[in-house]
Amino acid sequence: MARGGTLSQADVQGGTFTISNHGVSGSLTAAPIVINQPQAAILGVGKVEKRVVVREVNGADAILIRPMSYVTLSIDHRVIDGAQTNAWLTRFVQAIDTWPAAPTKA
Repeated sequence: MARGGTLSQADVQGGTFTISNHGVSGSLTAAPIVINQPQAAILGVGKVEKRVVVREVNGADAILIRPMSYVTLSIDHRVIDGAQTNAWLTRFVQAIDTWPAAPTKA
């Protein structure tokens, strides 16, 4: 609907969680802090780019090139506890980090 230009105001009301893709403009990180009620949190996702990282492979440290992105989570502490959101963000990062790689083309 948004891509087709038919998204109405009613289509984006009543949510409790927003995902903000500030990476589309090339930004690595941002901290979206204006939370419109009744929303409780905003997940900010930065630009995905290749970075050099150290990971353990078969029990040994390895230098790898991986697509990486910074994420931020802004919350309304009146609605949700910081420990809950920390646990959620930890699990979210783990899920993304272990996401199956796309098959390579032959």
